[in-house]
Amino acid sequence: MSQILIRPAVAGDIAALNALIQSAYRGDTARRGWTHEADLLDGQRIDPAGLADILVDPDQHLLVAEGADGALLGCVEIADHGEGLAYLGLLSVAPQGQAKGLGRQLIAAAEAFARDHLGATRMEMTVIRQRTELIAYYERRGYRLTGEERPFPYGDERFGLPRTDVLGFVVLARSLS
Repeated sequence: MSQILIRPAVAGDIAALNALIQSAYRGDTARRGWTHEADLLDGQRIDPAGLADILVDPDQHLLVAEGADGALLGCVEIADHGEGLAYLGLLSVAPQGQAKGLGRQLIAAAEAFARDHLGATRMEMTVIRQRTELIAYYERRGYRLTGEERPFPYGDERFGLPRTDVLGFVVLARSLS
């Protein structure tokens, strides 16, 4: 990858971020990447209001990866869940930029941020259980399945329109110390 700047997101990034996240997760554009939710969910992954909420919440942080030309190439969310626990979410890389190491860079940046700014000693995430290739990716990055599962928020269109009624999340975690 050429020069990449990883920095905190700002309000002026919201429109580009929304388009980036949508392209990485849903619809035909997402199918250009190596992993997506397009076969499991239709609709949106997040909306501009949800991104704005993240930016004003003191317990949530969003980092963006910006190319030398100023284009947003990826992002990751870090949430402080207290008691040394941070949550990694919204990891997104533009489909044309996937499988080039940017996701790994964003995970490392999120873990460093959680450790250095939130005092986190552990990071967790949720992944739709049907996304086995993504679970394997995170396991290669040191995350382990905890055995915990969480329900999918059926009926809340802010998270998309399920194409199946068997969705659920698995929890993965790793130590940051």
